[in-house]
Amino acid sequence: MPGLARPTFQLPDGLVNWPWSRQLNVHYRVVKAESDAWIQSFDALDDRAQRAFDKCNFSLLACLAYPAADKDRARAACDLMNLFFLFDELSDVANEREVQEQADAILDALRHPFKHPDVNNRSTLGDAARQFARRTIAILSPSCYTRFVDAFIPHVEAMAQQAHDRSCGYSNRQTVEGYMSVRRGTIGAKPAFLFLEGDEDIPEWVLGHPLLEKLEACVMDMLIMSNDIYSYNVEQARGDDGHNIVSVVMVEQGFNLHEAMRWVESQYLDVVKQFLKAKERLPSWGASVDAQVSAYIYGLANWARAGDQWCFESERYFGRRGLEIQKSRQVELLPRQDQS
Repeated sequence: MPGLARPTFQLPDGLVNWPWSRQLNVHYRVVKAESDAWIQSFDALDDRAQRAFDKCNFSLLACLAYPAADKDRARAACDLMNLFFLFDELSDVANEREVQEQADAILDALRHPFKHPDVNNRSTLGDAARQFARRTIAILSPSCYTRFVDAFIPHVEAMAQQAHDRSCGYSNRQTVEGYMSVRRGTIGAKPAFLFLEGDEDIPEWVLGHPLLEKLEACVMDMLIMSNDIYSYNVEQARGDDGHNIVSVVMVEQGFNLHEAMRWVESQYLDVVKQFLKAKERLPSWGASVDAQVSAYIYGLANWARAGDQWCFESERYFGRRGLEIQKSRQVELLPRQDQS
């Protein structure tokens, strides 16, 4: 009815006591302009989708996530974020078979960046991934790039799985455990973390230490939960909230929105504690390796801050009111769009 106020809900603030503050790469404006022009050169989106894509400002996410990167690495990181979300945008309107074809094209390009593509079997995502790979292979060490490609495989597999789940109305993903098993792939965190490594590789036997893997897992889950909390409102409004932990909790636990938000907040805060505890328990591997590990852990911790901050500084979820909402934490529940 006219004149009635919309219901509101409160956003949790899981990083209120997080020791790592916002940082922004000094090359942001330059690499954003370059990467934006690059992704637009593929002319992959219609005008409406391109306007929405631009509001997301994925280059900002990259420059928040890698504040110490030099210009070349910052540019490649911007391209990675844009590639992630171009894949996300195009896969959202594709069926399971089409998403699998998109995934195959991306992986082939990453594995064989200098192979000339078949002119009869080219794709926008394949071309974008190939250009990204050619830039990135000059930045990451050979072993790091190999691990990057290996980490990308679960991401594209999860995107194909999400397409299948979407075709089922997400009826097969109505538990938190089942949802997270796919979301940890679609979030794309693992390949993104590899951009945190410096010019010298961290030894693989160190990267495989259970406590370091625990730190990575914690930040991955923090990114998932914060993104799902902030994206819930716009997703539920357009009836696209099946791949969101808030909706999953509401179904699995029978909670209302406020109860589900509190439940996710409690899980988030528990993961924060796990991260801080694991960080304190890390062993020493000698001065040189310890310095590398310390920088990597800072990068992981900063990623949690960056992902959270970007949700408010971009216009993806809150339009131009992001910074205002970040302070107040109060959000008006958007009306659900007509699905008929």
